[in-house]
Amino acid sequence: MVDTNKKKIVNDPVHGFISINHPLIFDLIEHPSFQRLRNIKQLGLSYLVYPGATHSRLQHALGAMYLLDMAIGTLRSKGHQITNEEAEAACAAILLHDIGHGPFSHALEYSIANGVCHEKISRCFMEQMNREFSGRLQLAIQIFDDAYPKRFLHQLISGQLDMDRMDYIKRDSFFSGVIEGAIGSDRIIKMLDVVNDDLVVEAKGIYSIEKFLIARRLMYWQVYLHKTVVAAEQTLIKMLKRAKVLTSQGEQLLATPSLQFFLQHNVDEDQFQKSIGSDGALQAFAQLDDSDIMVAAKMWMNHTDSVLSKLAQMIINRKLLSVTLKSSPFDRSYMEEFEQRFTQRMPNLSDYTDYFVFTNSVSIKGYQPGNESIKILHNDGTLLDIAEASDMLNAKALSKEVKNYFACYPKELRKM
Repeated sequence: MVDTNKKKIVNDPVHGFISINHPLIFDLIEHPSFQRLRNIKQLGLSYLVYPGATHSRLQHALGAMYLLDMAIGTLRSKGHQITNEEAEAACAAILLHDIGHGPFSHALEYSIANGVCHEKISRCFMEQMNREFSGRLQLAIQIFDDAYPKRFLHQLISGQLDMDRMDYIKRDSFFSGVIEGAIGSDRIIKMLDVVNDDLVVEAKGIYSIEKFLIARRLMYWQVYLHKTVVAAEQTLIKMLKRAKVLTSQGEQLLATPSLQFFLQHNVDEDQFQKSIGSDGALQAFAQLDDSDIMVAAKMWMNHTDSVLSKLAQMIINRKLLSVTLKSSPFDRSYMEEFEQRFTQRMPNLSDYTDYFVFTNSVSIKGYQPGNESIKILHNDGTLLDIAEASDMLNAKALSKEVKNYFACYPKELRKM
């Protein structure tokens, strides 16, 4: 048998050349469950607004791993002991942190399975792969679970200044063309240090941190929670909801076997756990990606159910719902007017108004002070929360949850 060269270089448009330095990382990248991420868009349906935003979860996972490897190099150069085994495990943990994402990333989270977030599914995948790799992921799982003594390794993977956020803000800015999200990730990483097992930032990096927090906030409102993206995601969720209702009524919808599984079963976290190492929900999920949903939508465009066919047509043809945004909830009378218009204009769909006329909300909190806060290390050794250390950021405004309410309705109902 010829030995495979497991030291590779990947050419990434955001970070340049990414080196794969650990044999385990090469094996994980080659695994079908990781390769599946090629077919899941990092930004879901955002490409309907930003045509360039078609990059994949696989690209993001590789980028986050690259930044974590760079951060480990920085911390080692400052005298912190990180073994090769720990470095390999941390890289494996961040490489797999998003492996549990379903089709269109966050768009269908909680819709494919009942109340199961992608982090929990990622954890199930890691346990499954750990069995396949004869326990080689055990340390990676400990770091992922924040159960390893060196907690700063977990903070590099999951925290308010983790390598996950560092990559996706920079990457999503690059591919969407929204320059407000451009951040100095290299500069921030060079400023990282560890004090009392906590990840901190040297004081001279404070301006880069300020820009990072502002960029994240701007990216949420301009890209992730853009009103047209919200409308598209809601339409996709409604389409899947209708498909599940029809399936529960005995309708046999055309769909791939993996999508059929989730239409026919109300899958919860317990079923994912039980399917580790056997056939079931996790194995069906491993075969599910964006293409399953889009193929189904194309087939459902001509379905006899007028609700399902209209929703599918709206997605495929980009005939999306109109969206009105407010900082306060919509009055019931406001929504009732749209509901009446809908009933008058589309009497054949009058019993299904809630699929096309509805209100909901989206919110973000730019920063959360507390145990996992971003700490600034000054030359005299004092540590200050970024909200206190910054002379530009307002701590109260930064940590306040900002909520926007939206009303969705067909464009033909728009008030003149």
